[in-house]
Amino acid sequence: MSQNSDRDFPLDHVPESARVGLVSLAAVLLGFTFFSPTMVAGGRVAAAYSLNDFLKVMLAGNLILGLYVGVMAVIGTKTGLTSVLLSRYALGSMGAKWAGFLLGGTQLGWYAVSAAYVAELYAAAFNMPNSYIFWAVFWSLVMGFTAVYGFKGMETISYIAIPLILVLTVWVPILGIQKAGSWSALAAIRPESSMPMTTALTIIVGTFASGGTQVTNWSRFAKSAGISFFAAMLAFFFGNGLMIFSGGIGAIAFQQPDLVEVFLQMGIIFFAMAILTVNIWTTNDAAAYAFGVAGAEFFNRPDKKPFVIGGVLIATVLAATGIYSWFIPWLVMLGIFIPPLGGTIIGDFLFTWKGKMPRMEEVEFKPLRYSNIVAYLLGTVAAWLGQTFDFGIPPLQGIIVAALMVPVVNAVFKAVGSNDAHQLKNKITF
Repeated sequence: MSQNSDRDFPLDHVPESARVGLVSLAAVLLGFTFFSPTMVAGGRVAAAYSLNDFLKVMLAGNLILGLYVGVMAVIGTKTGLTSVLLSRYALGSMGAKWAGFLLGGTQLGWYAVSAAYVAELYAAAFNMPNSYIFWAVFWSLVMGFTAVYGFKGMETISYIAIPLILVLTVWVPILGIQKAGSWSALAAIRPESSMPMTTALTIIVGTFASGGTQVTNWSRFAKSAGISFFAAMLAFFFGNGLMIFSGGIGAIAFQQPDLVEVFLQMGIIFFAMAILTVNIWTTNDAAAYAFGVAGAEFFNRPDKKPFVIGGVLIATVLAATGIYSWFIPWLVMLGIFIPPLGGTIIGDFLFTWKGKMPRMEEVEFKPLRYSNIVAYLLGTVAAWLGQTFDFGIPPLQGIIVAALMVPVVNAVFKAVGSNDAHQLKNKITF
């Protein structure tokens, strides 16, 4: 193992001595996906559907997300590598810079959106709209402080946040059903707006398209592939699904997609404020961790802390300037551009390396893997076409097309005498 000044191994394989069990990994991932802005996304989707149709969309979107992230989690455990390091294999040493920029940049954006959401909550709770900038700056900096402590810091806060957010996610549907009068009365409410199914699914998958693609950042610490797959499904299918469901029921009952307004109407704004602050804290720690390791790979420095600090400062500026208003377009964009990257990594792992990636020190990395870059672009086009022309399931199309195009495009490159595969220094495999 190479020397590393960061105990979270941002530029190396995680050794067996640092591996953790199901409870630790599940706590971190659930703390990540128990994310109240996801309730906002659920509310925006549910406001355009009847209850039964919303439940179908919710289950389909979260099943796609859970299975996708579960496969990525297993790859992280088997290799012990972060997503940006896996991108070196898939896209080349320079191509991985795009992955680092895309994944780290989107997590920085998520951090800013989350800090802005907390600021809106506090400004509304105290009926002081002019205090928004103060709260955005305050909470962005406070949350960034704990992110510096890495996996263990995230795990500790998650143990506090998970029970609290569970209370809220149960309470909101109960109050929503009470508002409607009954479950059947809730089901009878007709939506006042509409949304294409492709957009709804893209939004749901987009809630954690970036975070799910980066699940390897944490699943690489798992002791076994079974642990990482179960923890990923628990967090990204059940956990994320619960957030979507809770926000959606509140939106349908009150016919209001704005979750802050729903809390005000329910009369639980201060209770929600306390819980959501801790809840968003855990997810923003994970986001800061993610853009920290992405920055470490991008600049090839074995310490994520400077990039965590720098990213938090940039996110603070974005939060203070109102990035929250771009929330839904942001989710749609993530659902188009991020899943094909994961699909390319999956395709490379399965078809190029046959599930047995060599260690990084055993590989002569090419700057660019043109064949896999083409596969990624084809997957992105497939997702974009589905979203633009309203057909299929755009994120799933992006994943599948990118993964399947890896062996196809590599075969085409070899057929024309252009083999851009990495060279092994020896035959030792990881």
